[in-house]
Amino acid sequence: METPAKTRPRLFLVDAYALIYRAFFAFINRPLTNARGENTSAPWGFVNFLLRIRGEYQPDYMAVVFDSGMSKREEMYPEYKATREKMPDELRESLPRIYQLLEAFHDPVVKVDGFEADDVIGTLAAQAVDRGLEAVIVSGDKDFYQLIRPGVSLLNPGRGGPQGVAAEWVDESNAAERFGIPPTQIIDYLALIGDSSDNVPGAPGIGPKTAVKLLGEHGGLDAILDAAPGFSAKRARESLTENADLVRLSRDLVTIMEDVPIDLDLDALQVHQPDPVALREVLTELDFRSLIERLELGSDGGGDEVGEGEYHLVTDVAEANALVARIREVGRVAVDTETTDLDPMRADLVGISLSVEAGEGYYLPLAHRPPSAPTLADLGAPPPANLPDLLGPEMTAVREMLEDDGVGKIGQNLKYDMLVFRRAGVTLGGVDFDTMVASYVLDPSRRQHSLDALALDLLGHRMIPYSEVAGKGAKQISFAEVPLDQATDYASEDADYTLRLHDRFAPQLDEHELRSLFADLEMQLVPVLAEMEWNGILIDEAFFVEMSSRLATDLEDLRTRIHAAAGGEFNINSTPQLREILFERLELPVIKRTKTGPSTDVSVLEELAAMGHELPTLLMEYRQLEKLRSTYVDALPKLVNPETGRIHTSFNQTVAATGRLSSSDPNLQNIPIRTELGRAIRKGFVAAPGHLFYGADYSQIELRILAHFSRDDAFLSAFREGIDVHRQTASVIFEVDLEDVTADMRARAKTINFGTLYGQGAFSLARQLDISREEADAFIQDYFERFAGVRRYLDQQVEMAREKGYVETLLGRRRYIPELQAKNWNVRQFGERVAQNTPIQGTAADLIKRAMIDVQAGLEAEGSETRLLLQVHDELVLEVPEAEVDQVVPLVNARMESAIQLDVPLVVEGGLGPDWYSAKS
Repeated sequence: METPAKTRPRLFLVDAYALIYRAFFAFINRPLTNARGENTSAPWGFVNFLLRIRGEYQPDYMAVVFDSGMSKREEMYPEYKATREKMPDELRESLPRIYQLLEAFHDPVVKVDGFEADDVIGTLAAQAVDRGLEAVIVSGDKDFYQLIRPGVSLLNPGRGGPQGVAAEWVDESNAAERFGIPPTQIIDYLALIGDSSDNVPGAPGIGPKTAVKLLGEHGGLDAILDAAPGFSAKRARESLTENADLVRLSRDLVTIMEDVPIDLDLDALQVHQPDPVALREVLTELDFRSLIERLELGSDGGGDEVGEGEYHLVTDVAEANALVARIREVGRVAVDTETTDLDPMRADLVGISLSVEAGEGYYLPLAHRPPSAPTLADLGAPPPANLPDLLGPEMTAVREMLEDDGVGKIGQNLKYDMLVFRRAGVTLGGVDFDTMVASYVLDPSRRQHSLDALALDLLGHRMIPYSEVAGKGAKQISFAEVPLDQATDYASEDADYTLRLHDRFAPQLDEHELRSLFADLEMQLVPVLAEMEWNGILIDEAFFVEMSSRLATDLEDLRTRIHAAAGGEFNINSTPQLREILFERLELPVIKRTKTGPSTDVSVLEELAAMGHELPTLLMEYRQLEKLRSTYVDALPKLVNPETGRIHTSFNQTVAATGRLSSSDPNLQNIPIRTELGRAIRKGFVAAPGHLFYGADYSQIELRILAHFSRDDAFLSAFREGIDVHRQTASVIFEVDLEDVTADMRARAKTINFGTLYGQGAFSLARQLDISREEADAFIQDYFERFAGVRRYLDQQVEMAREKGYVETLLGRRRYIPELQAKNWNVRQFGERVAQNTPIQGTAADLIKRAMIDVQAGLEAEGSETRLLLQVHDELVLEVPEAEVDQVVPLVNARMESAIQLDVPLVVEGGLGPDWYSAKS
């Protein structure tokens, strides 16, 4: 029902643990965590519901009520709540955060020693009614229905957690809808049915339907017990006559007290505005950035000493030239571009913002235009005053400053600006410091490295949202139509705060000994990635059209077979219908459950298929083909840039905590390769006429890095002598000569080798090798006995991470591992796996980055027309003119194999072909 209009002051009584538990378990399958590894599910749900109470209901008074100590119910019935599971460690560790939030909100905590929250709430509700207030109990606990009466309402936060689910307001008018009885009968109803969660016994065998029927016929519990010996229904008669005392005890247990020794102090419970400094501090520690922004808690007064910025519009060439002269005198400038599109390969340059000193900014408009949908106020207004064309003679000083390598450029995501400038005919020179990259190097676990997030978190400043100047949704306008006064503040602020972040990050890089990693690896990579994005890659659109048609036929055939196996047609993409088919019609075993019912995810289908059932096998094949069709085959042709005729993916440098690059829009790193059909998609990526693809791939790079770090003799000797390392491992484990290693032995050894890298346990290994867990345990123990150096190294990494709080790659990249300090065993185990494999995976990531830089430098030094196109895991893909093949292939191999020095040789394996598939084959 809708919230009734407020006719008198309202006191909200929050059942704290009910909300905390509900918030925590709403995210139990995908827990929320902050950068420190702290479980933040309960604080997130709890604070959001507090905000909803304040925003939607505007309480006059509020009390957040907690249990305290052993209640009288436990004295009355020692088994009370005895079966309830103890609070999870992650939830217990969240409680101090809940108290911090309540303190910041100035919401009073109420507890009375020896009494449960229910009884305190019942007492305060009764006193509130006596004082002429309306009491609103905030809880999903059914016991509180007994308190509903004139002046007492219930606000149920809903079953799906505090976010996204409408809360339910319950009062006398609708209280009977849930149980079919009025609030006056709730106590007797609960006494009859009992409560398994609180271990209230009730009458065995009496369920909700029977209880409602008996109450309807007899009115109350005492009358039911008096009449029980004459009941014709044997089960009810025996249960109630034999357990009458237990039922009366249950009534005492479920009755909420209203005489707890506490007085309603309205002055203490009055709702106040939160403390913005304290609230921002705790929300920042929890990584709740969206809440900080939503509540406009940007400034805490201590984040940034510079203060508000002074921003200037520059529309006069002489003024622009004077600014350039000042920039050249200082030798560095923060630069940012404003454009028409988020895709730099489709974006037109609208304006440039510059900052020479923190606290100031200058906006140079280049392509602003009148609004396409003018208002009355716009009619007759002069057109925006833009500077002349950036490529024209009047702007020579500005253009030359931008292209000058001697003027250091500071930016946030400079790769984007480089591409935008390049499209505008300007080659940005002196690319020196990217604040997004610096943030990533300093703290790779940070969730966001955007300018908005960094300014808010580190400088206490809320940046002007883009929607504030350009609108959003269907009403959003191009930045070219944003009025110049608004554009000046928005754009100048970007440059200003980029410079402020530079001034903060630069000394930190030195302090943490990360300057070399930042300057010599990550910043050198920025122009290489920009070049790769500019190059793009060709596709054969006709190939994808043909493949889409073939997949459509295959999918239709699969649908027919699936419906036949299911015994009738159904919506294959409907989870509820699929559940009904699998677990009701076909009566297949339920493997695991979700909150909404039996799971039908891929792991369940795999397990059911392994039991020999046809339908799960067909469903997996269908899902695989449908994903290939929708994600790649049909999607890729639509992403071809109409100007270049190529697909231009975006390489993300600041995402993976290990240092790995990722690819998006489209993701060309995750094209499936496990199936022949998936691999065939690579046939659609083709070299330009007169060119070939060269795919250069590091051989077993992570195992070579493991050999280098662990110093294990068997590994070292295998790589140094050029022996197949998996064959060597099989020889050692199975105690046979190298020439006697079978294909099956090698395959098992390979699985174990790579499982070691990723901290794989016996359960996972058993599934992969299709052996018993005992056999898998024996394999792992035998492996570490025979490769003692590996075991020693992995253990040392965990110990070092516990001491220092982080682990490092060969080039000094750090990853902090707060999970090692967690009390929860599963979280600690995750932390140990991260400590063991991050130096290996991270060094592999650093290696491929170094190789990309060296290969690109080598190509430029040779004046080659070869283009570096893609980086996929440990592989580089290049487009090579046929006339340059003999020169480029050895250059690429040599540069990759010498990118870093290990105690074992680096080996590159390559292939040439007219398309990506052929080059890999």
